[in-house]
Amino acid sequence: MKTVVIFALGFIVLFSACNEAVQPTEPSVVSASNKDTISCPPGSNKIDTALIHQITGIKGVEKNGEYKITVPQHDLNIVVDGFKIIPAMGLGSWTCFTPCGDSVMAMGDIVLTETDLAPVQREVIRQGFAVTAIHNHFVRNHPNVLYMHIDGRGKADQVATKVKAIFDKVKAVRGHDPKEHKPDSVVNTLSTPLLDSIIGYKGELSKGVYKYTIGRPDVALQEHGIPVSSFAGFNTWAAWQGTPERAAVAGDFSMLEQEVEPVIKALVENGIEVVAVHNHMVHEQPRIFFLHYWGVGPSNQLAHGLRAALDQTGKGPNH
Repeated sequence: MKTVVIFALGFIVLFSACNEAVQPTEPSVVSASNKDTISCPPGSNKIDTALIHQITGIKGVEKNGEYKITVPQHDLNIVVDGFKIIPAMGLGSWTCFTPCGDSVMAMGDIVLTETDLAPVQREVIRQGFAVTAIHNHFVRNHPNVLYMHIDGRGKADQVATKVKAIFDKVKAVRGHDPKEHKPDSVVNTLSTPLLDSIIGYKGELSKGVYKYTIGRPDVALQEHGIPVSSFAGFNTWAAWQGTPERAAVAGDFSMLEQEVEPVIKALVENGIEVVAVHNHMVHEQPRIFFLHYWGVGPSNQLAHGLRAALDQTGKGPNH
């Protein structure tokens, strides 16, 4: 009888310990394996945009509590298949500041020549930022350019100072400020209402480039536990120039893992080149892939190709 009692007491103690071990932790408690997680609902914090402007010397745009600064690369004379690539076609460096409590997360994309890459990369690391992606946007582009994604967190003034140092390094390597050169424009005689009707969205015209920016409201993306918005780079976009007979379209698709294969298939089968497939982030949840594409041909044909690829996104986990 004594043995039975001892066994019963031991079982109760063991069951209690196991039961405690699987209880959910409070939201404020972060496990060792998920130490970077931060809960920060959109719009719950404010950002000092004047402070960031003062430190970086770049006037940005505020949207829904986030602040983005952009440096157009007017100094780069890039041509692809006879089409001039200007900032509106994806030739701009940027950083978006997202507030979270008394800190900010800064994520950005820096446009670099082959000469810029090594010294700017070293500066990013020296400033304590992470390099989360390096990739191309184009093929057959002259000169060649690369895009480097960066990620940093901390107090707003400290993060802004680090971002300024990274942009300043680009200026130092090139010997001039990329944005101070004369802006250029391109020819565009496309029927934008026709494009809108095929693609199903409305774009914006800038310097002859007609651009669509399409968000992913179906996906609640987070990086380090902080929501990542369309404004902060989580979007699909398409930038157009040219004529109805010979148009050029360049852009980026944001995709869940199960969308990658069908999107690539739709683009390629419709005569649009997929020129890069890559990540932009490292700690994102859920996992997101990005691809860059380039198409030249009749605008009507290209638009139907993009629509076919868009139809492969946002269908849920089982498509």
